[in-house]
Amino acid sequence: MKWLLMFWGGPVVLLTGWYGLSYYDMSFGIFMLTRDAHDLVFRVYGHVLGIPPETIPPLVARAMIVDTIVLFALVALRKRRQIMAWYRRRYGTPAAHHQPADAPSFGSKANLSSAP
Repeated sequence: MKWLLMFWGGPVVLLTGWYGLSYYDMSFGIFMLTRDAHDLVFRVYGHVLGIPPETIPPLVARAMIVDTIVLFALVALRKRRQIMAWYRRRYGTPAAHHQPADAPSFGSKANLSSAP
C-alpha cells in the first residue's frame, strides 16, 4: 500500500499542488509557481497537442478521476475478501442470506426426492 501511495498519490499531490499554487500565483519566489509559468506550460502543451490551452486542465482532472476510480477498483478487487470480512464484522451478515437450520437448501436431496 505504501508503493500505491508513492507512485499514485505522489504525482497526484505534486500536480494538484503545482496547479493550485501557480493558478493563484502563490510563487514563494519560485518561478515555476508563478502564473506566468502556469500559462506558459499550458500554452506549450496546447501547441503540442493542437488544442486550446484552456481545455487542458479539465481534461487532466477528468483523466485523474478516471485513473483513480480504476486504480481503487483494482485494489478493491484484489482485497475483496478483506473488505467483505470487515463489512460482516461491522454490519453483520444480511438476514436475507440466512436459512433456518431445518430448511433444505436448493438442490439438496430433500428437494429432489419430492419431485414427481
